[in-house]
Amino acid sequence: MTVVAVLALDGVVPFELSVPGQVFGTANQAAGRVHYDIRVCAPEGSAGTSPEHGAFRLHTPYGLDVLEEADTVVVPAHAGFLDPPPGAAVEALRRAAERGARLASVCVGAFTLAATGALDGHRATTHWRYAGELARRHPRIDVDPAVLFVDHGSLITSAGVAAGLDLCLHLVRRDLGADLAAATARRTVMPLQRDGGQAQYIEHPLPPADPGALQPVLRWMEDNLHRPLTLADIASRANASVRTLNRHFRSQTGTTPLQWLLRARIHRAQQLLETTALSVAHIADRTGFGSPTTLRHHFTRHTGTSPQAYRATFR
Repeated sequence: MTVVAVLALDGVVPFELSVPGQVFGTANQAAGRVHYDIRVCAPEGSAGTSPEHGAFRLHTPYGLDVLEEADTVVVPAHAGFLDPPPGAAVEALRRAAERGARLASVCVGAFTLAATGALDGHRATTHWRYAGELARRHPRIDVDPAVLFVDHGSLITSAGVAAGLDLCLHLVRRDLGADLAAATARRTVMPLQRDGGQAQYIEHPLPPADPGALQPVLRWMEDNLHRPLTLADIASRANASVRTLNRHFRSQTGTTPLQWLLRARIHRAQQLLETTALSVAHIADRTGFGSPTTLRHHFTRHTGTSPQAYRATFR
């Protein structure tokens, strides 16, 4: 039997707290036997939930001592994740890691794992909104904001919120095989593996420009995304040399004219995929990519998923 300890710190997010129990408990049902012994634990046996997600207080017979015998420890998100986690919890997680327990984080639970030092030197992920902050605070971690989860064997981190389902299903597949994982996925009404990664959900706003000089040029570029604009076309519109145009773009938007144009075209393609039934070929034409192949190439590189999969998810 595998003991799974789910760590509830004050401010724990209820959905993410419940995901391991839902998935591993369903795996038990699908297997027809109890493979996972799921125990929610909290410092001193009690924790309050995040007020933003429905405040209540949970009481559990399990304290941090459960981490001493757990085979797998899951760390969900909690509201105070940007503050230092409780020292006792950090030490308990360190001891669990040292004796070979499998540690997994859901969403910004990665910040708690990072505080133990266990993620240093490894690739990891977290919710895309906080990936930059995790990388800034822990420069020894290779933070990947685009994926749904990262598996290093005894260390697994997952992306935001629903990616906890992906993580737990992945662990079931590792532990009990693909057939039982598929049965668990069907019972939880989840795909066994989602297409793409977290990148398709990341907001990529266009780099802002100074309200002055470049604004008319940016508006003109957005109005003419369907045209095969060249650097010379943009420079002519701006009444500037190509060299001067590049310098102004760098200083005012932080990127080049052609990169800004590419980002704007992908944004327009996303909007059309979400709001219209136009074919990919028509969208490629309207956004200046010229061909479906070129659109698919740039769209997939930028979002981590294909135009068709993006439409299926968001339309």
